[in-house]
Amino acid sequence: QVQLVESGGGLVQAGGSLRLSCAASGRTSSSYTMGWFRQAPGKQREFVAAISWNSGNTRYVDSVKGRFTISRDNAKNTVYLQMNSLKPEDTAVYHCAATRSRNPTIVASLYDSWGQGTQVTVSS
Repeated sequence: QVQLVESGGGLVQAGGSLRLSCAASGRTSSSYTMGWFRQAPGKQREFVAAISWNSGNTRYVDSVKGRFTISRDNAKNTVYLQMNSLKPEDTAVYHCAATRSRNPTIVASLYDSWGQGTQVTVSS
């Protein structure tokens, strides 16, 4: 397992932008596929985006395509989620997660390491 710490959340107006970061520690963290999930109050956890270990493959939920971009810097053991054109419905706690799956996956149970999360609030 790897240890994950998210940062970069906050309060932003609709149409604004935020960049989330997820710092990973662990000797093999750069070999993991990384994902972002979110959970709004009273709702189930939702897949947002994922990226393979070499950045060759990415995957997004339809609702964020064209607005969010996932990227990683393996030299810094950090994964990013650039969020543009934010909407109130993007409000949630965002968690990063790591999986040994070779390809980006939307299946939360395949991720075996999770961060504590960072709150994103988008006001209308």
